[in-house]
Amino acid sequence: MESRSFASLRTTDAAHDTITLRSRRLTAGFLTSDYEFELPQELIAQTPLARRDASRLMVLDRAAGTIAHRVFADLPSLLNAGDLLVVNRSRVVKARLLGTRVGSGAPAEIFLLVPLGDGRYEALVSPGGKLKPGRVVEVTPGFTAEVLSVTERRTRIVQLRADVDIERAIDEHGHIPLPPYIARGDDAADVDRYQTVYAREAGSVAAPTAGLHFTPELLGAIDARGVNRADVVLHVGAGTFKPVAVEDPAEHVMHEERFTVPDETASAWVATRSAGQRVWAVGTTTVRTLESAFADGTITAGAGETSIFIRPPRGLRAVDAMITNFHLPRSTLMMLVASFAGYELTMRAYAEAIAHRYRFYSYGDAMVIL
Repeated sequence: MESRSFASLRTTDAAHDTITLRSRRLTAGFLTSDYEFELPQELIAQTPLARRDASRLMVLDRAAGTIAHRVFADLPSLLNAGDLLVVNRSRVVKARLLGTRVGSGAPAEIFLLVPLGDGRYEALVSPGGKLKPGRVVEVTPGFTAEVLSVTERRTRIVQLRADVDIERAIDEHGHIPLPPYIARGDDAADVDRYQTVYAREAGSVAAPTAGLHFTPELLGAIDARGVNRADVVLHVGAGTFKPVAVEDPAEHVMHEERFTVPDETASAWVATRSAGQRVWAVGTTTVRTLESAFADGTITAGAGETSIFIRPPRGLRAVDAMITNFHLPRSTLMMLVASFAGYELTMRAYAEAIAHRYRFYSYGDAMVIL
């Protein structure tokens, strides 16, 4: 929204663009610092609840500007027959490979990012100063990772070698890549709980966490209401945790992520909108996928890479309601929420979540935006 003093000026086109940008920067929600908030450490969920759907659910009504408090098991009552629920079926890979450096025996970590084919991966490594091209890390006897080269963005290209199939070796010896704000190592429970019940296609290094609240029984209850379901794939990259370090979000460089919109999902989207029903996106990854595939008033099936950065003043065009968790301050994901719910309502919701002791981040509680 332009401020009154700037909007009233008569300008040339070029000057108008400059003034519009300046006026937006004077409006709350357009600067990175607008998304700063203090979160008590104890509200960062370190473990999942006993039941996925027992998490709390904050319900934001954009039209009324209201906030209500429910539990996630109540979700079916918010959906109408004919609505379309779109989920991200990407599966988390055990991307953390812990081992020792061949020669010194010192500890090392290889964090797999993107498969490149033939056992090669782009990866983060630690310690970066020691793992130069030619160095080899032994994950376990018969399973090694050799550093081949350093990329322009200081990641590494590594060659995995194993006595068994590479994907099997990763699954048997890798670790679940829990987010950095979970202050513990992964355990057996995380293998199941840091994965959605509908995950199928391996490729993410972080869970699409809004989907972690669903159970087979809850999905069955949603189906019973006559709600349609479809899926997309967006493989979540490590950049999802990268904070926005610049004050002007327009200067932030987004990471690229691979996505797929199947033909049947595009058809279901068109049918839903044509019938005047709502498209629900489960999570910011699903929102980013649908918005990336949206052009000329419709969704197009296909696959590609996206670095879309959704933030105010842009709204959402392909989504009518969304489910999401509570995100890190100064994050691109929090800005995405504000672009849909509105900045003021978003910040009020976060303040209320803290006041009501909601659990935050990956294993935390959820929000619905109507």
